[in-house]
Amino acid sequence: MNSPVLSVRLSVDYPGRPAVLKDVALDVYPEEVVGLIGQSGSGKSTIALSILRLLGLKGGTASGEIRFRGRDLMLLSEREMRHLRGKEIGLVLQSPLAALNPALRIGTLLRETWRIHAGGDGSARIEELLQSVDLPAGKDFLARYPNQLSVGQAQRVVIAMALMHQPALLLADEPTSALDPITQADILDLFGRISQDFHTAILYISHDLQSVASLCHRVAILEGGVIVECGDTQQVFQKPTHPYTRRLIEALPKRPDWAEASLSPLPAPATS
Repeated sequence: MNSPVLSVRLSVDYPGRPAVLKDVALDVYPEEVVGLIGQSGSGKSTIALSILRLLGLKGGTASGEIRFRGRDLMLLSEREMRHLRGKEIGLVLQSPLAALNPALRIGTLLRETWRIHAGGDGSARIEELLQSVDLPAGKDFLARYPNQLSVGQAQRVVIAMALMHQPALLLADEPTSALDPITQADILDLFGRISQDFHTAILYISHDLQSVASLCHRVAILEGGVIVECGDTQQVFQKPTHPYTRRLIEALPKRPDWAEASLSPLPAPATS
C-alpha cells in the first residue's frame, strides 16, 4: 500500500471554545476521494483551515501533526506554506462567485494563478484546463468578469484555478452547496474525473450525504469535533455502526435503496 498523501492527527481550540476538534485522525491516499461529513459547526471547515495553516486567521490554535507527502506542515514556515498553497494543495470553496475577484477578467484570474508559481503566461495550460472542466477557452470567455458567469461556470473556473499546478491534494469545502441539482451532478462527475485524470487525492467536505455517497471511496463522519466512524463508503452507508451515523442516514428524505443504487463501483484509488 502506498503512503498517504495526507495524514492528520489534530486537535484545535478557539478562544472561548476549547476542543473544537479532538484528536481527529484522518488519512487520504493517492487518487482517493475521501468524504468528510458533519453538521454545521462540527469542525469540518476547521480541518481544511488547519491543513492550509490558515487557522490563525480565525484565532484558532492547533496541536498534533499534519503530514503532507511526508512533511509535517505544522513545522513549516509561512514562506514554505505559501509555496505549497495553490501549487501542491488546491482549494475549492463553497461560493465560487465570492472566491473570484470581481474586478478581474477570467483570463487575468487564470494567468495570475499560473504566474504565482510558474513562469510565462501559462496559455497552453489554461486552455487545457478549461477544456478539462468543460468551459470554452476562447477570447470571449476569457474576457468576461465573474458576474457574467453562471454559478456553475464560476465553480468550474475555481476548480480550474485549483488544478492549475496539478496539486497532489485538493480540498473541496462544500463545493456544490450553492448549485442547482443538475449543475451539482455535473460538478460531482467532474470531481470524479479529476481524481482519475489528474491523479489527485481529494478531501471532499460536505453535509450532503447523497453527494458523498455517489463520489467518495471512503467516508469519515464528524460529530462535535470527533470522527465517530470512518470506512468504505458503501459499507458505512449500508451498515452504519455509530448511532450518529444512523441518525444522519435516517434523516434523509427517503430510506429505500438509494445508497445501493447511487454507489456504483468507483475506479479503485491507487492504494486499493
